[in-house]
Amino acid sequence: MNIVCANCFTTNRIPDDRDYNKGKCGKCQQAVYSSTPVVLGINTFSPFIKRNTLPVIVDFWASWCGPCQNMAPIFNKVAQTSPTLLFTKVNTEQVQQVSADANIRSLPTLVFFHAGKEIDRISGGLNELQMKQWIAQSVQKIGNV
Repeated sequence: MNIVCANCFTTNRIPDDRDYNKGKCGKCQQAVYSSTPVVLGINTFSPFIKRNTLPVIVDFWASWCGPCQNMAPIFNKVAQTSPTLLFTKVNTEQVQQVSADANIRSLPTLVFFHAGKEIDRISGGLNELQMKQWIAQSVQKIGNV
């Protein structure tokens, strides 16, 4: 399995018989897995999405967006209880090119990626149940891809 370090963004290969949740980065010696959303920027977005074996959920948000602010604690809570997924955030005000390339038209927008490809997306504020249902549906789509 490949997992991109949540701290230095170096790609690490984790043997199948090892727990990636406890793995340390070969470069920075920090934990490679983060149960809290990882902030992505212009130089880290594409490598993080493409190089991770685990599915990646990206929250595209902005500081002026009320629904984004309301959903942020829910996104963080779901991230804490979903150890087989990686959660990330992209501030659309600071990383406008990534948002434009991802064709983000409304906020908040969640995008589910697997193996570098977009599997699903949903826009608008979600409560915890709605978010978990959408994630479950997105995970099921991986098997159909």
